[in-house]
Amino acid sequence: MTVIWTGMIVISVLCGLATGRGPAVAAAAVEGTSAAVQLALSIAGMLCLWTGVMEVMRQSGLAGKLSRLLTPILRRLFPQAARDSSTMDSIAANVSANLLGLGSAATPLGLEAARRLSRSSPGVASDSLCMLVVCNTASIQLIPTTVASVRAAEGCAAPFDILPAVWLASVLSVGVGILACKIFARVWRD
Repeated sequence: MTVIWTGMIVISVLCGLATGRGPAVAAAAVEGTSAAVQLALSIAGMLCLWTGVMEVMRQSGLAGKLSRLLTPILRRLFPQAARDSSTMDSIAANVSANLLGLGSAATPLGLEAARRLSRSSPGVASDSLCMLVVCNTASIQLIPTTVASVRAAEGCAAPFDILPAVWLASVLSVGVGILACKIFARVWRD
């Protein structure tokens, strides 16, 4: 990716210089970096808020209750991991963070769950590991914090008015992903 982005920047600068628009390219670069810093700071604020909410939920026991609420569903999705409570706890914590739209908080939890799932079949992605990847990729989000923070940073008056569309799209994508994962698990049995 570094090579691609560097190539795009070099080509843009060379095209700007070749067409006599060097000052416009320089001005756009300065404006773009300024906008990127402002966007990053606004997203960081929102992520800090929701990561703090997740930590409060964890310390108050609410995250554990949410995990226990999800356990019956997760046992059906991850039957190979159902016997290992620490693996199921990692998966439940990851799904909980994804439900709250905390992709940055969900990533380390997902990596921990994947590490635990990969112990049972080293070198090969098990059905449970594939299901975890699918559920992480297409995760259901009740509160899309990252998208809402980007919308708020860009001046949207109601950044959460996208909730019904997000809920529908995420439920459909997770449903299709789980169905595909189950079908492929049956088709390519060893």
